[in-house]
This record gives sequence, C-alpha cells and structure tokens, in this order.
Amino acid sequence: MPYNVGMNQLTVVLPFALPPAELAGDLIRVLDTPALATLLSHHKRLQYTLFESPSRVLPHEAWLAQTLQLAAADHTGGVPLATAAMQGCNLALAARQGHWFIVQPSHLQLARTHLLLADARTLTLSEQESRALFDAARPSFEQLGGELLYASADLWFWRADAWASLDTASPDAAVTQNVSDWMPEGDAARACRRLQNEVQMAWHEHPVNQAREARGAPVINACWLWAGASALPQSLPPLAVAGGPDWLQALTEPGWRQPDAQQLLAAPRPLIVPDLIQPAQAGDWSVWIDRLHTIEQQWLAPLLQGLRTGRIDQLELVLSDRDRLLSTTSKRISLRKFWRKRTLNALLKQG
Repeated sequence: MPYNVGMNQLTVVLPFALPPAELAGDLIRVLDTPALATLLSHHKRLQYTLFESPSRVLPHEAWLAQTLQLAAADHTGGVPLATAAMQGCNLALAARQGHWFIVQPSHLQLARTHLLLADARTLTLSEQESRALFDAARPSFEQLGGELLYASADLWFWRADAWASLDTASPDAAVTQNVSDWMPEGDAARACRRLQNEVQMAWHEHPVNQAREARGAPVINACWLWAGASALPQSLPPLAVAGGPDWLQALTEPGWRQPDAQQLLAAPRPLIVPDLIQPAQAGDWSVWIDRLHTIEQQWLAPLLQGLRTGRIDQLELVLSDRDRLLSTTSKRISLRKFWRKRTLNALLKQG
C-alpha cells in the first residue's frame, strides 16, 4: 500500500526526542527550536500514549515495522526486519528462503551487579576487523545448519530455520539495561546461549581483540541476534532514513539514506532521524541539545516552511523515548491558530 493516499503528507519520526521527566523542564528552557515548538502547539491533533509491548523493542522500532507492513499493529512478535534489510544489502535472493536473523558484533561490559550491552555506535569496528571476526565465528553458526552472510562491519545475517520461534530483543532496547533481561527466549534460547558461548571463546584471544585491547578500544566479545524474519516482502513502502546504523539504512534505497528536506518536500515519504538515540541512551544531554538544534535547522524549519507554502498538505511528528509516544498532526490551517502560544510544553507531559 502506498504511503500517501489522497494527501500529500509527510511523517517525521524523532526517536528519543522526548526528554526524561526529571530533566525535561531544564532541557526545554535551553532549546532554541521554534519550528518544533510551532508543530507541538499549532496542530489539529495531538496524541500521547504509553507504549506497552511484549516484543521487547522500542516504540520507534515498532512504528518502523508497522510502517513497512512487516508487523501487526499490536506490535506482537517483535520487529521482523532481517529480510527487509537483506534486500537493501543486495541479498534479496538469499532472503527469499528460510528464516533469517540480524547478527551484530557487540561488546558486553561488567557493571557492578550485571552485564551491560554497549551501544554499537561506540564500537568503531573496522571492515578488516569485522571480516576477521566473521571468519572466526562462521563455523559455530554454520555447524547449526544455517548460512552466515556478511553485509558490512556492523551487520551480518544468519539463516536459522529451526529458530523461527526465538523471541529476541532489539539491541537499542537492551542498551543501558541488565542484559540478562533481554536475552533471547523461547524453545531455542538454550541453543542460542550455547552459540553465544562458542563465539565468545572463538573471539576471546583473537588477534583483533588483542589489538583492540592494546589500544584501549572495547573488545568484541558477543554477537547480538534479533529481528528474525521468514519472508522477504514483495515490496516496501517508501522510507527515508537520515543516517543511522547499517541495518536501518538498508531498509530503503541508497538515494533515500541521506536525503535532505527539499528532496522530502518534492517526494514525501516517512522519514526517521535517529541522531538523538545515542546521546539520550548515554545521558549526554549537551550533545542531545546540539543534535536537536541541528534537526531543527536541517529538517523541521524547512519542512514547516513547506507546510506553510503548500508544498505539503500535512506534517506529522512522532516523538518517542523508551516507553512513550507523542504524535502531532499539523495542516496549513492549523498554523493560523494565533491564539495558541508557541511552546515546547508538550514535551513535559509524562503520562
């Protein structure tokens, strides 16, 4: 089904644009984002919901799977993105058969009482390092009967037909949490743990990790399986992605992986801007503020101008954090509600 049906509309998704309750007041006082404030104040509809999902994913990931028509509206069954991402990695032929998972080389670190999964964005794994680790891990994967495919340094795919019922969590959902709560569950969970242990042993004293440790870089001591999917969709609705991890960019065509606002105004399609995820997860709020200012300049201000001038008929914002969604829909006529004060106070709402 095409994204725009009878209306020239545009949706912009900003994961982790909702600040935490204890910091929200201080953060909005230093934000200089008039376009965001306008869209949060001059709208025809504002909807705020708590996100409750049994699939152990983040709200924007559930939105993504639903928008790509890969998951049900109730978000059950996780986010089956693997075969869709394979299509963007020129692996469509392989994706047409079997059940595939995304595999991401990862780093587990010991906190005071539990293990933490490091944000993959901080690992800076090179192509040479990744291919060497891939080769070392491949026998452990393929002895279980499935092919392991290399797409990029941060993105591998594994076919595991017998593990189709494995319940996995997204890596961004697990970051900053007790990792034991986010490990795979289901009938194949024990076999998955054994696989993880074998890969850890293969990598424990690997030259790549020895070199990384010597220069103070995080060692790659785990692999994260998630996004299991069994069927390649025949076609994907249009999507635009403003950078982000390789798996996310693979969900759309190369020409829409780093678009600009004018490109979106000329051919509207849903846009996801993932720049706030890493600083919000890390609690680095000065970087979060800087990036939100950049989003204001690069996206929100020109798209709001496009709404004002009639280049688009409707602009929807979807803001989220770990467990909340705030969506606003504005039309050109909404901007004429002069009696509404332009404010960011919608970001203060907590439930």
